[in-house]
Amino acid sequence: MKIKVCGMRESENLQSLIALEPDFIGFIFYDKSKRFVSDFPKTKIPLYIKKVGVFVNETTENILKTVSTYNLDYVQLHGDESSEFCLQLAKSQQVNDGFMEPFQLGVIKAFSVDENFDFSKTEQFEQICDYFIFDTKGKDYGGNGVKFNWEILSKYKGNTPFLLSGGISKIDSTEIVKIKHKAFAGVDVNSGFELKPGLKNIDDIKEFKQNLL
Repeated sequence: MKIKVCGMRESENLQSLIALEPDFIGFIFYDKSKRFVSDFPKTKIPLYIKKVGVFVNETTENILKTVSTYNLDYVQLHGDESSEFCLQLAKSQQVNDGFMEPFQLGVIKAFSVDENFDFSKTEQFEQICDYFIFDTKGKDYGGNGVKFNWEILSKYKGNTPFLLSGGISKIDSTEIVKIKHKAFAGVDVNSGFELKPGLKNIDDIKEFKQNLL
């Protein structure tokens, strides 16, 4: 099961997280977020941990500039981006440190989910995005700290793998391992593991990860 830890920004905290070897680490480049990265950590991140930049209704130009500046592996689109917009990014070629040849930028599209969410909206993003994120619909673009009813995941009939998000904390591991959906790839955690916005409780993440094994 893949684990993405989002909303990181402090170097020492990030270094402690790296020791746990999550699959993805997310950095939020949305200036209205409490976890906005105004000063990107200089901590060296191993190549096997993928760096994800989170954007909300940003321009392609600004996204690709940020990707190049910080050697991001994936972009996560958390706003109202269209499938055409996602495709434009997915086709872009990037050159990051450690790679001799250009590589294709990974694209993750987030969807705000509640009881009335129409999962057919994801169909136009199939074959474009590497992952979907199903997050709880709330007043903010993510980081609301609230769960949705995970039973409605059965309505998703697509093949694109998805990460479950929204209010997940360490006490949820027991229920998470029971999810048997064919496209369920892992979890995206954030506010449920924080001491304060942008500062994670590393011990809680370690315990959570161990309980998912």
